[in-house]
Amino acid sequence: MRRTLRARICLSVLLTLPAVGLGTGTAHAAPDPVPSPAPGVTASPGQYALDSTLERTLGDRSAGSYLDSETGELVVTVIDQSAADEVRASGARAELVERSTAQLEAAMNVLETKAKITGTSWGIDPSTNQVAIEADRSVSALSMARLTRVAATLGDAVRIARVPGVFTKEVAGGDAIYGGGVRCSAAFNAAKGTVRYFVTAGHCTNLGATWSATSGGAAIGTREGTSFPTNDYGIVRYTGTDQPAGNVNLYNGGYQDIASAADAIVGQAVRKSGSTTHVTAGTVTAVNVTVNYGDGPVYGMVRTTACSAGGDSGGAHFAGSVALGIHSGSAGCTGTNGSAIHQPVSEALAAYGVTVY
Repeated sequence: MRRTLRARICLSVLLTLPAVGLGTGTAHAAPDPVPSPAPGVTASPGQYALDSTLERTLGDRSAGSYLDSETGELVVTVIDQSAADEVRASGARAELVERSTAQLEAAMNVLETKAKITGTSWGIDPSTNQVAIEADRSVSALSMARLTRVAATLGDAVRIARVPGVFTKEVAGGDAIYGGGVRCSAAFNAAKGTVRYFVTAGHCTNLGATWSATSGGAAIGTREGTSFPTNDYGIVRYTGTDQPAGNVNLYNGGYQDIASAADAIVGQAVRKSGSTTHVTAGTVTAVNVTVNYGDGPVYGMVRTTACSAGGDSGGAHFAGSVALGIHSGSAGCTGTNGSAIHQPVSEALAAYGVTVY
């Protein structure tokens, strides 16, 4: 629950700038179908608000929350009866567990100190009251043995799984949003007063100060902030006076309005929109995730099962009209099961003092 651990912009967000064909990209023979919802349940506005409130009031007496996949109820894990009573009084379901958030974070601190291996990630899965560790195929047998030894000292507070791909930041050369010689995707439009921005991945904005919609085209925005590694977010200010629409491109001729932002909850269904794989669906599986990329770690991320590929970096993770995250990277996708990582968008919005619209 606590989240303190811490391109052609075919803009994933439709930008209605009359002089620039953003959100259009290369023509398709037919519209992309919107994927069927992935396993997972839909979080309601009330559940987002209640999750945030209980996170603040319970503190270390909780070990996180998740949505029950069958009933859709918000389940809040707690370590004592008084906390359970508070949860029930609030209208959520309480579940007594063995380990607190502080204990799970302590386990992650051990991993950070003793098993910080490129190609690994770990985060909290409140539904099992564990730290869920993943190791990609780049992790050697020797490094895997080291990871396993460290994990063994933590007992059943942790579990390890192999993932088939390699954790990478998904930047690619190509013809979408252009900046610094790379292609990324945009996440969400944001505002501060009358000034308009878009947020995207920090590992993208690190590489370019000026962004355009076509290769060699006129600039549409200028970088005003960037943060990577540790975080993975950046912000670009529009250079024109137009008012871009706050919509996410569904790549089927339609767009999803964005009205608010929230932190993702384990168990909920989520969609990802990016300029390479377009719209994919998945489920949130862990929060407070650390990802050890080759050029530095990021903290406080969210892991999902959505599929993604190179060029999707910076794209939108969302649920209905709620903005959830900025696409960072993944270890690839097997069939319909991916490992997409997102930076919680609420952290980026707070850092820059902007709001989605």
